[in-house]
Parts: sequence; C-alpha cells; structure tokens
Amino acid sequence: MQNIAILGATGSIGASTLDVIARHPSRFRVTALTANRQVDELAELCRCHRPDYVCVADASQGPRLRERLAWAGVSCKVLTGEEGLIEIASLRDVDCVMAAIVGAAGLRATLAAAKAGKKLLLANKEALVVAGPVFMETVRASGATLLPIDSEHNAIFQCLPAFAAGELAAKGIRRILLTGSGGPFRARARKELHRVTPEEACAHPNWVMGRKISVDSATMMNKGLEIIEAHWLFGAKPEQIQVVVHPQSVVHSMVEYADGSVIAQLGHPDMRTPIAQALAYPERIDSGVPSLDLFRIGSLSFERPDFERFPALGLAYSALKGGGAAPVTLNAANEVAVAAFLEGRLPFLQITAVIEEALNSLGSGPAGTLEEVLAADAAARTRASQLVARFDSNAA
Repeated sequence: MQNIAILGATGSIGASTLDVIARHPSRFRVTALTANRQVDELAELCRCHRPDYVCVADASQGPRLRERLAWAGVSCKVLTGEEGLIEIASLRDVDCVMAAIVGAAGLRATLAAAKAGKKLLLANKEALVVAGPVFMETVRASGATLLPIDSEHNAIFQCLPAFAAGELAAKGIRRILLTGSGGPFRARARKELHRVTPEEACAHPNWVMGRKISVDSATMMNKGLEIIEAHWLFGAKPEQIQVVVHPQSVVHSMVEYADGSVIAQLGHPDMRTPIAQALAYPERIDSGVPSLDLFRIGSLSFERPDFERFPALGLAYSALKGGGAAPVTLNAANEVAVAAFLEGRLPFLQITAVIEEALNSLGSGPAGTLEEVLAADAAARTRASQLVARFDSNAA
C-alpha cells in the first residue's frame, strides 16, 4: 500500500491520478490533497477520497475550506499557504508525491518532496526548467526516486536502458526524439495568428489540458520547456534533443541508439498511462486506457518543426545553451505573458515577443542556488509585466 499526496489535485493531472488510484484501492491510498483556491472542488474530492490532510495554497481560503469540510462531514487536518504545501510534501506518512502544481508556484513544495527522499512523480516541468541544477542535486543527495509524468519524458524513460543521468553517448544513445502534436495552429501561417482568441488557443486537437498549458502547446513553448526538462532528466545536450511534430499524438517520444535502432513508446493521448506507469513502477497496472487500435489509426506522420511559426522553440534552445538564469527568465516571462493573453491584455503573437525581449534585457545571471533562482524569477516577472503594460499603453 502506497500513501499518495497529490499537489494540484483539482487540475487535469490530479483528476487523472485520482482515477488511476480509485481503480486500485488495495495498492494506493490518498493521504493528502492540495489545490490553489478551488475550495468547492477540493472539498468534494475530500468527501470522496477521505484524505488525512488537505491544503489550500491561498491562505485566505482556509476558513471557507474548513466550513465546507464540516458541512460535508469530512474530518482531516487543514493546512494553508505555501508552508502547508511544503509540510504535505514532506509528511512522514506519505510515500509518493504527485507534483502537479502548474508553473513555478510549485517549485518549493516539489523541492521539499525531493529533499524528503520521496518517490516523486514529476508533472511540474517548471521545477526542472527554473531550478534544474538545484533540483537534481537535491534528488541525488536525498536518494529520492524521480519519475517523469509528462507523456514525452515518461515515454523516453520507458525507452531508455536505465534512468541514471549521465552522458547519453556512454549508454550508446545518439539522441532523444521529443514528439509534439504542433497544437491547434500547426498548419496555420504565422500571419493568420494575429487575432487568435484564448478559446482558439485552448482548443487542443488531441489532449484535454488546463488553459495555461494549452496556450503553451499553441505557441509550442510547452515543447520548449520540455527540451530543458529533458536536458536535466536524461543528461542530454541541446544538440541531442530533436523536436518532431507528430499530429496524431500516438508516438509519445523516441530514443535513437548508436546502432541505428529507434525505440518508440506508443499509446492513446491519455495522461493516465504515464501516471499508472509511474505509480506502479517498476510493475505495470491497468490505467483505464483502452488498447491502441493500430488498424483504426492506419498511418502515422512526422514533420520538422517550423521555427519561424513557433519562435518559442528557438528561444528555449537559446536559453538552455545560455544557461544560468536564462531558463528562469524564459519560464517566468512566459507565465506572465500567457496570463496576460488569457486575460485579453496581450495578443497571441506578442507572447513570444515579450519573452524574447525579457531574455535580451536581463541576460543570464547566476542561478546556482534556490535564492538566486527566486531572485531571477522575480526580476523576470517584473520585466515581463513592464513589457505587457507597455503594450497595453501602446494599444490604448
């Protein structure tokens, strides 16, 4: 029996995780659940799964959560704020932590789980993007078990002979082939994207995701962040990571070996597959995902990514090569710009323009400690907010 804590339980990854757990009540138990401020949804999950601990990151929502739990007849310890998230991630009662908080907001709690030596299911790619050296050193020092949940990185993990980070060439590996659907605008000319609405950007053709990550998929920044994540997870150099556009989202990624072999992981575009793989690792369990019908699929296609239509890819490669605080700036500026786009304050094409200008103006400072990472993150958010405000002013 594994005791599971889910950081970000009300999101799509949280929902998929709870679905897999519910299929195996003799193997897994929900011990702790967290959410940002979605009190009604969180209280309902507590009513269904009866955790021992619950946390709402927005501390102002604590009294309302306690009220809702009392009304539902649920008895559990209520924590609030970032300190509450950190406490849950570090609980002695917890064996496995699903880190599914979107964005840099989940960094401290995810690091706390790694420091506590947990079995850590990493769905929060930003933890590695902004704090790769700090995060990986924490994992090594604590002996935590790190398992990737992003479908692409989980696929790579399944295709590798061993997960230990190091030089890929020493393992007989040439490169990683990181697949992506191309999002909703794969076939649209860049000049046609000036008036894209948030609703259009969030209408992913294959995956059901939250709004922020859906916009990242539409700009292909999601793939850019995954390039940086793959570097830290697998010890891959930038030139060993090749993005491949695969519209069907059936091949989730591939690994090419020195002898010319290419091993791929296939499956339905359903996050329950990588979640089940990681929860039960090294065993296999039913995820609730149906068998893949290759006869119905018929054919699979692959394309080179268009770096002109999707400049976010080039920005991500540049940030990875630049090192230091550049990936921190990339991620923070993207979060600010995407939020502004979703609020109607920034056009779609200006998202990457804001990121590029933030990278150019801030350069690449140090990011070898958590304090330096957080300082770089704050500076990038300030600069990106200034750039968004300048656009608002010019538009007015």
